[in-house]
Amino acid sequence: MPTQQSFATGSACPDLEGGTLRVYSMRFCPYAQRALLVLTHKNIPHEVVNINLKNKPEWFLQKNPLGRVPTLEKDDRIVYESAICCDYLDQVYPDNKLTPDDPYRQARDKMTVEVFSQFVSDFQKMMSSPPQEKPESLQKIKNNLSELESSLTARQGAYFGGNAVQMLDFLLWPWFERILIFAKVVPLTFSLEDYPALCEWTKKMPECPAVQKCRLDPQQFLEFYKSTKAGAPDYDVGLGKDS
Repeated sequence: MPTQQSFATGSACPDLEGGTLRVYSMRFCPYAQRALLVLTHKNIPHEVVNINLKNKPEWFLQKNPLGRVPTLEKDDRIVYESAICCDYLDQVYPDNKLTPDDPYRQARDKMTVEVFSQFVSDFQKMMSSPPQEKPESLQKIKNNLSELESSLTARQGAYFGGNAVQMLDFLLWPWFERILIFAKVVPLTFSLEDYPALCEWTKKMPECPAVQKCRLDPQQFLEFYKSTKAGAPDYDVGLGKDS
């Protein structure tokens, strides 16, 4: 099994045994966590190789010219981009299916992901922008949260999947997990309490076994976030030399 430590420029690519599914990841990446949640929920055997995203290995860029995680590899097949990876996994490993069968529900879920993508962009902008620029981003965040609140309420269940966790829940959850961590140490200018359905959803999701197995270590995540803001991301924070 490869080490948890990240592979950087100049490293050798670890051997991949035939028939083994590998996911190239980064321990604190929400996009990679999407794929890990799906893999874990569906009990798909896999191994993880973590990538230093600031100093990427040359061999990784040969596999994925975009240089992003997650990237899946098995035998001679490579798949990348998080939503594509998750959809691919759900089709190739159909047991415990996460994607709804109804084409309209599939379309509705994809539209919700588009709304959420704007929320992610605005949230990142607010966290990194000077104070005078924060109000504009904050209003956009509130608008997007209202859209997500309406979408969740319309599904008449505790989850975006209705009465059970489905793909959309896993596509959204990684960012909310991070927001909940931030909220404990950084004064945010919005509150999930203003969105009761979303607030209840954030309380229900940690009950999901896959979420429990893929959860972040809050302290390590905050240390990684601080190192990233300082311009020197520590991808191996919290790992010993033998990890």
